[in-house]
Amino acid sequence: MAHDGQSIEMTNSTILADLTTLTAQAIEPVQILLNTAQENLRNKVSVEGRINASLIEENQTAAHAVAWLATYVESLRQMDKWAQTLSDQGTFGEIETLILQIAFGEYLNHIFGGIPMSQGEIVRPHEYGLDVSDILTAQTDAVRILMHKGNTQAARLRLVDLMQEQSANITVGHSGLDEELEMIREQFRKFSIDKVIPHAHEWHLKDELIPLEIINELAELGVFGLTIPENLGGFGLSKASMAVVSEELSRGYIGVGSLGTRSEIAAELILCGGTDEQKSKWLPKIASAEILPTAVFTEPNTGSDLGSLRTRAVRDENGDYKVTGNKTWITHAARTHIMTLLARTNPDSTDHRGLSMFIAEKTPGTDETPFPTDGMSGGEIEVLGYRGMKEYELGFDNFHVKGENLLGGEEGKGFKQLMQTFESARIQTAARAVGVAQSALDVSMQYAIDRKQFGKSLINFPRVANKLAMMAVEIMVARQLTYFSAFEKDNDRRCDLEAGMAKLLGARVAWAAADNGLQIHGGNGFALEYTISRILCDARILNIFEGAAEIQAQVIARRLLD
Repeated sequence: MAHDGQSIEMTNSTILADLTTLTAQAIEPVQILLNTAQENLRNKVSVEGRINASLIEENQTAAHAVAWLATYVESLRQMDKWAQTLSDQGTFGEIETLILQIAFGEYLNHIFGGIPMSQGEIVRPHEYGLDVSDILTAQTDAVRILMHKGNTQAARLRLVDLMQEQSANITVGHSGLDEELEMIREQFRKFSIDKVIPHAHEWHLKDELIPLEIINELAELGVFGLTIPENLGGFGLSKASMAVVSEELSRGYIGVGSLGTRSEIAAELILCGGTDEQKSKWLPKIASAEILPTAVFTEPNTGSDLGSLRTRAVRDENGDYKVTGNKTWITHAARTHIMTLLARTNPDSTDHRGLSMFIAEKTPGTDETPFPTDGMSGGEIEVLGYRGMKEYELGFDNFHVKGENLLGGEEGKGFKQLMQTFESARIQTAARAVGVAQSALDVSMQYAIDRKQFGKSLINFPRVANKLAMMAVEIMVARQLTYFSAFEKDNDRRCDLEAGMAKLLGARVAWAAADNGLQIHGGNGFALEYTISRILCDARILNIFEGAAEIQAQVIARRLLD
């Protein structure tokens, strides 16, 4: 039933009539559905009115199902807002209309039929704790129309026809961003096309470090000081600008898009937790790329359980520290000048309260001697993708860190300081995921146009076109969710929930786009010489780092129960 009591007539045309009215009307019923699911979960995992961590773990599937449901509801809300923004700007054209209706049609069907958390894990409504009456009540006329008429083959094929009419390298659909952010996008898209894409696959195949010339050019463009305040040597731009830059550079090559992540994490740590002296000393150097930082947090046996870290830092008689222990999955470790290093300063502690963060100085290495600094050793971890900076295992044996480089000048604050960076890190990772997904669409669409089978281009076969259409649609969904989380951060609002959702969905979208892109390439996609093989390897890591999908869903679920 329609909200105003009047039935909205279904249409058989490619584009639904009164689409934005329908999408606006579909938000409230799925939000009510989410509210019911949240309350059901809360009742299931509470003891005497308090959330019980053991019960959340025991009911992990239900908890993660609600996290995904919340992510879908927020995604639809942001897509509806996107459409309203474009309508106000006068840029809501046929492409955008098709993207909107396909997105609502697909995601509403997932909500009521089953949300894919991964390829083999599809959560059904009963796992949210919903019954038939909940579902029927939520299936208003607007919802049913969008479910049945939104994502049709006719709509998908028309979208792909319009995509073919666009110039190459154009993002499918208006982003809804302002003119300044679009100018930033254009600048970094051009950089990727000119300086990154022609060489990225060779860097990957040879497992080479990204050339220092590229790093220097990125520094000149302001990538490493993008969000650092102007009085500390940066550009003082928004997290939204960071998301756009990360997206476009990752669209060229995730390794290049991730160079800025190292600086973003270090800068955020120092901005949030450093002393005035540490800020004035380190941030201008990070912004200019005079020094390159790396993050040294993870240990071989801890993974996401950072509270269990064993690497220890012992203060000596001079007030300096000696660090001993092992770290792993350290990106760009050899070439960098400083490490944001998390270590245990309280040997009697067994959780995060005994951890401290350091700005640990080191000498950049060479290919022959990657770790020349005394007290430090390391070895490369060979990886499938996400190359260009290399991954390392590190060992510390009485490694010297100056006492003045204890972040904030106070022990025991390391974990809290690190937590303050998670929002920005996950926004940036979501943006990188959007860029990787977009690169999969770029190369797959061109291949589908060029490749001829049975007398016609692959793109003329409906199932190939369907894949391309869904790539474009889901990329826009993930993009809008990412921008929303960035805007929340820019407005000084807590956004760990929104950033987590953007990262969770973006990683899945990137993997789906890469996997479907390889399918379009057929056997050629399995050949190392084709770019899509690299994109597939690069996309896979996104569901693991900065919080694996399972950890991310757990964090979202816990926040929903607060």
